[in-house]
Amino acid sequence: MLIFVVLKKPTMQLLKGSKLYSIFTGTCPVCHKGKMYMDRNPYKFSQTLKMHDRCSHCGTKFKIEPSFFYGAMYVSYAVGVAISVAIFIIAYFFIGLDRNYTFLAIIGVLAVLLPIIVRVSRNIWINFFMKYDKNKAKA
Repeated sequence: MLIFVVLKKPTMQLLKGSKLYSIFTGTCPVCHKGKMYMDRNPYKFSQTLKMHDRCSHCGTKFKIEPSFFYGAMYVSYAVGVAISVAIFIIAYFFIGLDRNYTFLAIIGVLAVLLPIIVRVSRNIWINFFMKYDKNKAKA
């Protein structure tokens, strides 16, 4: 994911075993080894939401129940609002754009980040319900 590219691999290894590692990398929340998504690139729009049914390493079922990821919509809303507030502060106060251009900047950045927001929201949502297990990570 985008954040994984920004943070160097040694930095991400420090997060191993935490929920942040699974959220930022899109890996299994239980073992942190198997990938949750069929394709790592969120900008392949036909593949953005396609997930593996189970983890390839530990066998954890990602879709706990039908319609499980509907709850991720609420997380997506919160992530979108947080990004919008950050963009507003940067554009309006630091760059000095007027309100109309600030609004356009918010719309543009949210449109560009939409696939990443969707995936991160799913990652956050599934991490609410599952936790890291050292034994499954070693197996």
